[in-house]
Order: sequence, then structure tokens, then C-alpha cells
Amino acid sequence: MPLSTLANKKYTSYLNCKNKENRFLQTLISDLEEIKPSTIKQLAKLGLYRVQDLLFHLPQRYQDKTRITPIGNLQIGTEALIQGKLTSSYIYPGRQSSLFCCLTDNTGSISLRFFHFSYWQKKLLILNAHIRCFGEIRQGAKSLELIHPEWMVLRDKDGSIESHLTPIYPTTNGLSQTTLRYLIQRIINELNTKEIEENLSTELLKFIHLPSLHQAISYLHQPPPDASIALLTEGKHPTQQRLAFDELLAHRLALKQLKLHSYQLQAPVLQASRKLIKQFLTIFPFALTQAQQRVTEEILGDIAKNTPMQRLLQGDVGSGKTIVAAFGVLQAVETGYQAALMVPTELLAEQHLAVFQHWVSPLGIKVERLPTKGNIKARRQCLMELKQGDIHLIIGTHVLFQEEVIFHNLGLVVIDEQHRFGVTQRLALLEKGQGNNYCPHQLIMTATPIPRTLAMATYGDFNTSIIDQLPPGRSPIMTVAIPDFRRNEVIIKIREACREGKQVYWVCTLVEESETLQAQAAEKVASDLNQLLPELNIGLVHGRLKPQEKESVMTDFRVGNIKLLVATTVIEVGVDVPNASLMVIENAERLGLSQLHQLRGRVGRSTERSYCILLYHGPLSKLGRARLDCLRTTQDGFEIARLDLELRGPGILLGTRQTGLISYRVANLLRDQDLLAKVDQVADKLIAQYPHYIPKIIYRWLGEGSRYKDV
Repeated sequence: MPLSTLANKKYTSYLNCKNKENRFLQTLISDLEEIKPSTIKQLAKLGLYRVQDLLFHLPQRYQDKTRITPIGNLQIGTEALIQGKLTSSYIYPGRQSSLFCCLTDNTGSISLRFFHFSYWQKKLLILNAHIRCFGEIRQGAKSLELIHPEWMVLRDKDGSIESHLTPIYPTTNGLSQTTLRYLIQRIINELNTKEIEENLSTELLKFIHLPSLHQAISYLHQPPPDASIALLTEGKHPTQQRLAFDELLAHRLALKQLKLHSYQLQAPVLQASRKLIKQFLTIFPFALTQAQQRVTEEILGDIAKNTPMQRLLQGDVGSGKTIVAAFGVLQAVETGYQAALMVPTELLAEQHLAVFQHWVSPLGIKVERLPTKGNIKARRQCLMELKQGDIHLIIGTHVLFQEEVIFHNLGLVVIDEQHRFGVTQRLALLEKGQGNNYCPHQLIMTATPIPRTLAMATYGDFNTSIIDQLPPGRSPIMTVAIPDFRRNEVIIKIREACREGKQVYWVCTLVEESETLQAQAAEKVASDLNQLLPELNIGLVHGRLKPQEKESVMTDFRVGNIKLLVATTVIEVGVDVPNASLMVIENAERLGLSQLHQLRGRVGRSTERSYCILLYHGPLSKLGRARLDCLRTTQDGFEIARLDLELRGPGILLGTRQTGLISYRVANLLRDQDLLAKVDQVADKLIAQYPHYIPKIIYRWLGEGSRYKDV
């Protein structure tokens, strides 16, 4: 049963009590009186369905309309509320007429400009009219100016002003700020006679030194005139920190419950004599690093227990995560169970298939790839053998968790590049073992190192292993950044490398995520390089090629028939061609650090000196220069991930734009990471002393859409 469902069941009796505040908060917005259907539809686009959703829909910034600023005291670049008398108002003729006004008080004057205006504006904005305006102060040609300010005609020049800061909410087309403010103010007025239920005890409130929930909500929707806009803009105001704390706490509690729940599940005991592992080590050509040996023992120790392993394996590009995972697979097979390896792309599935068949087929282990489409007969045969248990290791993309895929006895799930998948997908694959009334062990791997605080908040239900050592013999990759007007020098470098028997990647990138556009860009580059380097056999691979075509090209590249491979970022992970010693990344300034590091990791996979050329289009922004400088100066994946986190935030680093992955409404993992230690302490205290609060906290923040599900 999903944890969100458990929380909902416990919460139902709570809602049935006589607490009118909570019943009101759970009311559907569509059940409120005088709400237009069109407004309900627009609110739904923002994920706002219940009264509580509106209450926790917080302003993204504020405007100060609580005081009149004398025109003589205005500062360029600030927003201000001003008022005075119009000393001129005229229409400036041109191809498109504009309305110009001059507003004056006893301290100075300012211009008002309207490039688009209506008949009623022209009628009201007349000479000697008393006007109040709000907008951003700019420097005009001759004086300060406001362009298209908010304005109103004062019937009484001493008219009342706002008593609190004006909230500006995240919105969508067709939903005005006025409507949002009205609806939220309506809810606050309803709650003024009640307290929003506090889900932390007095003891815990004193421990965290933050305001009550009711104080925080009321303050953030109606900050007083003396509130610090700078602090609110940074998200560091104590009232914002209280809500961020609660949201982080809800996620942490759900993760802890998920981990506790996993301990109650039965998993197959994958304990054997390690005969297959010993046989494999006799034919494996490299010695394991100490880090690989340590992590291998952690994994084998986990899967020998009758509770499901949940382990996150972090390791830099080229650190040898796959071989460690292979030992887990061998142990599962020797114990009589099947293993599944899920990867994000078809190309990576083909790569892993070739690697594992080479490694373990000599040991009598059958490895197959489940195709997404294509040969229906072959797919049916694969599904039948999987169900019968004839296939020991199945490799595939998200197709592995489709309903038609039935395992005979799935004992171990390995997920490569976990951040590419939604958690729902991961859990769906785990459910494949529950037909036999047990839960498979789970190992998730990533080459994107995650800082400890971030890992705790995102993978708190997992134990973590880190391979912090590269195999011996790897040469450092020399990385240089070159402007694209020196493209001809790069072409010469490619020709020289290929004459020496080396192979080269040329990676094409685009801002757009369209596979079609990326494919077109790669095809254009390949065509241009064919003309410039006619003596080379040039290959092309991109996301729109059929799997068989991609694999054919990659096979030719691996065996050396193709000297220069033009590719999109589809080769980001998993591709291993030791003879490739030069990579050119075009438009490198468009990519994040972690992705650039992943791409660069496709070279430097042998003892030969390797190079990575970051070809950029100038002028570089400050952010773009920082990224390229970082790549040039370090190859430490953890340091690169830390800087990427600072430059781009946790969302992109962890892939949270994808469906099913963790996302936050208020909290920001980078900004609020100093809260995480207390969040963990409070979560433990709630579990030990106040368990009745837990379902309420989880439900309030995660509701029915919780990603935290039972396995």
C-alpha cells in the first residue's frame, strides 16, 4: 500500500473531527461560492485544487505600495509609489502614437510614457489631474521616467494607501494577480478566527527557533510595511524558513517511513559460495581498486540479508561502477535468481549488452536486451524466456517495467544513471518481484556525484557507497577552451590525431531539447566535416536513428572502421572506446558542468594522452566562462558537481525536471541546506515521541500525489 495512502487513511479520521479549520482547508476550490469555471481551470494549471493549495501558494516577490516616495528622492532601478499633478499630457505623433505625461510634486518631476493607450486613458490622463503611480524608475533621455506604470486618478489627493506589502504570486496566462490576491485574502479572512493547526509541539518549536505555522502563513501573504523585502527576496526570512523547514521535514519523514517499511519486507537471500565471482575474476584482465573492493563487499553484504538492499552507488566517470554491479548480478544468478539492469537510452542498453555478454557469457550466464520495438517475434521470445527463467540478466530501458514484462524470480534490480528516471519508474520495476511475495534488492548508480546534504534530502531511504578512486593507468585529460572562429585549427588537430591512429568524437549540442533539431545539426556538421576531411571515414549517431543503425555505427567506431564520430549528447554515458583520445564539444558554453564532465569522460579511457576541446561561441557570459574555467582546471567529479550545484541549482543536477522526481514548492536545497541537520533531528523526535503528527505533516505537503510509495 502506498505510504501516501497510509497517510490518507490516518488523515481521514482526523478530517472527520470537529475541527472546522482543517475541513475548510481541504475544501475543493470548485466548491467555493462565486468562483468562475474559467478561474478554476486556470488555478488547476498551477496545481491549485483545494483551499490549502491556495494558502501555500506563496508570493515570489513583493511590491512596496505602503508609502509615497517624493519624486526628488527616487532612485534609478527601484520600484516606487509616487503621486502628484500632471503638468503636461500630450500624444506624440509617429508611426505608432505614444502618450506622454509629466507628473510633478513639490520635490521634482518625472515622465510617464505609454506606447499603447486607450481612449479612456487619454480622457483621464489630462492636464492638472492628480495621479498616483507605481513602477520601476528608469533614466530617460532628459529625465527620470516610468514606462507603462500602474496608475489611478485620485479623486481625493490624500487617498488611502496599502497597509501591507503587495504580494506578487506565480501565475499563468488568464489568471490575474488581482484574482489570486482576492481568493487568498478571502481564505485568510476565513481563517482569522481560527488558528492553522500547528503540527509541531511547543518543545520542537523552541528547538527550531522559528515562528508558528499560522504566523508564517499570515505574514508571507500580508507582510507589514517594515518587512525586509531584501530578506524575503532571498527566501531567508524566518517565516519562509519555517515553511521550508516543514516541507523538508515532510519529505524526510516520508523517506524515513519508506526505509522503515522496507525493513518489514522480505527479500531473497542472495548468499552463495561466490563461485561465479571467483571464476570471473580469473578471466577479468584488470585488478580491482581498493574502492571497488570495499563497495563490492558492502553490496554483497546487503544482498545476503532478507531485507531489501537499497543502496546508492556514486562514482566518477570511469571509476568502474559497472564491474561492481556485475558482482551483484553474479551473486544473484548463482543463488538462482534473475537480475535486471535498467538504463536511460537504447544506445546505453546496447553498450551494456555487449559488455556483459563479453564478461559473463563464458560462465554460462544468458544475457539479453529487451527492445522497445522492432522485431515482434524476437521480443515475444525474449519475454517468454524471461518469464520461464531462461534469461539470467535482462537489460533495457523503461520498457522493463511495462505490464507485459513478467519475471520468473527477480532478485536484483540495478539502475544506471538513476537521475534520468522518475522514482515511480524505479518503484514500478521493483514491484516486478512482488508476484513471488518478496521485494528485489535494489542498486542505483550515478556518475553525477551528489553532495552529502543533497543526497540525504533526496535519497534518504538509501545507504550510500562511493567509489572515490580511479583505476590505475588512466591518463589525465588535457582540456582546452577555444573560440569557434579558430575552428580550422581544430580540424588540423583532428587530422593529425587520426593519422597517428587515434579516433575522435565531435559532439554537437543545441539549446533546444528537440531530437529532430539536434539530429539536423549533427547531420550538417557531419556533412561539413566530410568535405573538410575527405580522407577520413566519418560516422554519425543521434537520437533519431533506429537502434540497429546506432549500434552498427558504434560497432564500426569501436573496431576502428570509423575514425571520426559526429554525435549528439546521446553518447554522454556508457560509451567506451579506449582508442578514442580526442573529443571536440561544440557550443560547450551551453551545457552544464556535470554534463560536460560526463561527455569528457568518453575519452581518457586508456593509458594514451587524451584531449578535450571545448569549442565555444563568444562572447562568453560570466556563467559560461566559470563553467569552462572549471573544466579546464579540475577533473574531480565531486568538485565539479559542487560547482554545478552552485551555478545551476539542485533541480538540474538531480534531473528534477523529469516526472516523478523530487521537487519542492517552498524549500530550496541549496539555499536551505543548513536546515537539514535540524530537520533530521526533528524527524527522529517525531517518530519517537509524536508519531500521530507524522501523517498530518506528510499529507499537508505531499498529499495524494506523494512520490513516496511502498514497494
